[in-house]
Amino acid sequence: MTEVNKAPSPGAGPPRTGGWTRFVTARPRLSLLAALVLTALAVLAGSGVADRLGSGGWEDPAAESTYATEALERAFPDSQPNLLLLVDAGRSSVDDPAVAAEARGLAERLAGERGVTGVGSYWQAGPSAAPGLRAEDGHEALIAARITGDENAMGRTLDRVAPHYRGTHGPVRVRVGGIVAVRHEMQTIIKEDLTRAEMIALPITLVLLVMVFGSAVAALLPLGIGIVAILGTNAVLRGLTAFTDVSVFALNLTTALGLGLAIDYALFIVRRYREELSAGAAPLTAVGTTLRTAGRTVLFSALTVAVSLAAMMLFPQYFLRSFAYAGIAVVLLAAAAALILLPAALVLLGHRVNSLDLRRLFRRGRRTEGTGTGATGGAGWARTATLVMRRAPLFALGTSALLVVLGLPFLGVRFGTADDRQLPQGAESHVVQQHLRDGFPGTPGGGLEILTEGGATKAQYAAYKQRVADLPDVVRVDGPLVKGDTGYFTVQPKGEAVDTAAQRLVGDLRSLKAPFDTKVTGTAAVLVDSKHAIGERLPWAGAFIAVVTLMLVFLLTGSVLIPLQAVVLNALSLTAMFGAVVWVFQDGHLSGALGFTSPGSIETTLPVLMFCVAFGLSMDYGVFLLSRIKEEYDRTGDHNEAVRHGLQRTGGLITAAAVILAVVMVAIGTSRVTNTKMLGLGIALAVLMDAMVVRSLLVPAIMRLTGRATWWAPAPLRRFHRRFGLSEGEAPAPAPEKEPAGV
Repeated sequence: MTEVNKAPSPGAGPPRTGGWTRFVTARPRLSLLAALVLTALAVLAGSGVADRLGSGGWEDPAAESTYATEALERAFPDSQPNLLLLVDAGRSSVDDPAVAAEARGLAERLAGERGVTGVGSYWQAGPSAAPGLRAEDGHEALIAARITGDENAMGRTLDRVAPHYRGTHGPVRVRVGGIVAVRHEMQTIIKEDLTRAEMIALPITLVLLVMVFGSAVAALLPLGIGIVAILGTNAVLRGLTAFTDVSVFALNLTTALGLGLAIDYALFIVRRYREELSAGAAPLTAVGTTLRTAGRTVLFSALTVAVSLAAMMLFPQYFLRSFAYAGIAVVLLAAAAALILLPAALVLLGHRVNSLDLRRLFRRGRRTEGTGTGATGGAGWARTATLVMRRAPLFALGTSALLVVLGLPFLGVRFGTADDRQLPQGAESHVVQQHLRDGFPGTPGGGLEILTEGGATKAQYAAYKQRVADLPDVVRVDGPLVKGDTGYFTVQPKGEAVDTAAQRLVGDLRSLKAPFDTKVTGTAAVLVDSKHAIGERLPWAGAFIAVVTLMLVFLLTGSVLIPLQAVVLNALSLTAMFGAVVWVFQDGHLSGALGFTSPGSIETTLPVLMFCVAFGLSMDYGVFLLSRIKEEYDRTGDHNEAVRHGLQRTGGLITAAAVILAVVMVAIGTSRVTNTKMLGLGIALAVLMDAMVVRSLLVPAIMRLTGRATWWAPAPLRRFHRRFGLSEGEAPAPAPEKEPAGV
C-alpha cells in the first residue's frame, strides 16, 4: 500500500492525477454535453416501454403445467376462456325472457368481434350443460370468450371491445372480467401508480438532499444522476422487449433503484469531494482523491448490488429475470453516471458546489453537523460508536434477538399465486372475480385441467374419469373433450383454488395411472411447479450471492472474518422485512389502513425478489462503512479507533441515504397493486433497519468483540490481497494494535 494522497502544500507543484481522473475531467463540458445527448436519445428509445411489458411471468416455462396449458390452448382454444362478461339482472332472474334475449344478443355481438373466439354463455348452454355459469341466487350469469394473441395484442383487443359491453344494456348491467382483464387492469394501474410515485418521491427527495448538503447546487447533482440512470434503464428495457419477455413490475424497481442508488453513490462522492475541499485541496486534486477513494468504493458497491440482483437470472420465471435485467442495468448506469458525469460536473463547479447554502437561513452562524461533511462533523456518531463498543456484548445480543423476534412471523408463511386480489377492491375485474367467489358454485379459477395424449377408447376414458372422481379432494369431473389423440378433462377440487388440498390433489392426479400420457395444469398446478422451480434453484442462487459477496468483500478488506460477518449480518438485517410481510400482507393486519385485500398467502416469487434487492442494498451500505473503517485502520493500525472513525464519517451519510431510499420505496408502496405495495414498503423497512440498527449498532458491536482477529487472513491470502485487493484508502501497512483508553 502506498501513502495516502493529501492536499498539496504551497509550492509543491501541480497535483498528481491518475489516468481515470484525467479521462473523466479532461473535457468536462464535452462529457456533460455527450451525456445530455445520450439522455435525450434514451428518452426517445425508452418511450412507450410500459406498453411493451407483460403482467405475468410467474410460471416456469419448462414445467408440466406450462406445457399442458399451451397444448390445451392449441387443441381446445374455445374451451380456454380468458374473458368473462358478468351479466347482472338486478332483481330479475337470469331466466327472465327479456334478460335472456338481451344476453343472447350480447353474446352474438361478442362472437363477431375481431380477435375474439369461443364465445359461450349460460343462455346458450342451458342450466344442465353449464351449471358453473349461473349464480346460485339466479340473478347473475356469465358470457365466456377467448381473446387471441400475445399479452399486448390481447390488451389492445380488450381496450377496443370492452367499452361496447361494459355498463347497462336494457334490463341487465355488464361488468368485464377474466384473466385478460385482470392482467390488463393491473398493467394500467401500475403505470399510473408509477407516475404518481415519481411525483411524490422527486420533490421530497430534493428537500431531503438540501437538508443533507445545505447547498441547493450539491443537492441537485444526485437527483440528476438518478434521472439519467432511470431514463437509460428504460431504454435498455425497451430494447430487451425485442428479444425476451419483461415484466411491467420491473419499472418499479427501475425507479426505486435508479433514484436510490444514484443518490447513494452521488452522496458518497460529493461528500468526499467537499471534505477534500474543506481540507484545502484544489478542485482537480479533490476530484482525483475522491475518485481514488470514494470512487473505488462506489464501483465496489455497484458490483455487490449487481451480484445480488444477477442471482435472479438463475430462476426460470421471467418475472424474476425481469428484475435482474432492470436492476443490473440501473445499477451499472447509476455507477457509470456517478463516476463519469459527476466528476466532470464537480470540476466545472469547483467551490461553487457549496453555493446556495439554504441552511444559513436557519442556523444563524452556528455550525450544522449534518452528515459530517466538515473536518469535525459526525461527533454524535462517534459517541454512538464509543458507547456501543463499550457495551458490545449487550448491543450484539440485544440487537440480534430483536431482529430474530421481528422475523418470527415468517415461519408461518403460506405461498400462493397472484390473482385479482392484487387489485384494489373497486377495480372492475376484481369485482367480477369476487362475485364469482361469493356467488357461483365451485371455485372460479381453481379448477384443474388434465391433458391426455396418445388416444384411448371411450371405455378407457370413462374408467380414468371414474378413478379421478374417486380421489378424496375432488368435487366434480367434467369431460372428456377429445380431438384426435388429445383429450381434456376438468376437475373441480374442494376448498380454495390453491390451498393445501388443491396442491395435494395435483400430486395425486400426476401419480394416477392411466392408459395414456397425462399432464396436469390449473392454478394449483402452476403454484406447485413454481414452488418446485424456486426451491430447486434457491440453494444455487444463495450460494452464488454468498460466494461472490465473500470474494468481493475480501478484495475490499483483505480479511477472512469480515466477509463472513457481512453475509451473516446482511441476512439478519432482512428478518424484520420478512416478518412484516407475513404479518401485514398474508395475515391481513393493517390491510384497512394500507388499502389492500389480503389473499391469505404470499406470491411465491416475491420473497426471492425482496431478498435479492434488499441484500444488495444492505451490502451497498456495508461497503460504504467497511471501506472507511479499512482506510482508517490502514492509516493508524488502531482497530477500535478505525471502527469509531468509520461510523463517524459514514453514519450520517448511510442514514441519510437510507431515509432517501426509503422515501422512494414508500412512494412505490403507495401503489394500489398489492405486490408492488409489498415490495415498496418491505424494502423501505429493510433499508431503514439495516442503516439504523445493523450498521449503527450491530456492526460496531461485533467488530469490537472480534477485535484484532477481524483483520486476520492466512499468509497466501494476504499476498493475494496485496496484489489484487482494492480499498478506499491508499495507506501504509497497519501499525501495531493499540487499545484506546475508555473503550
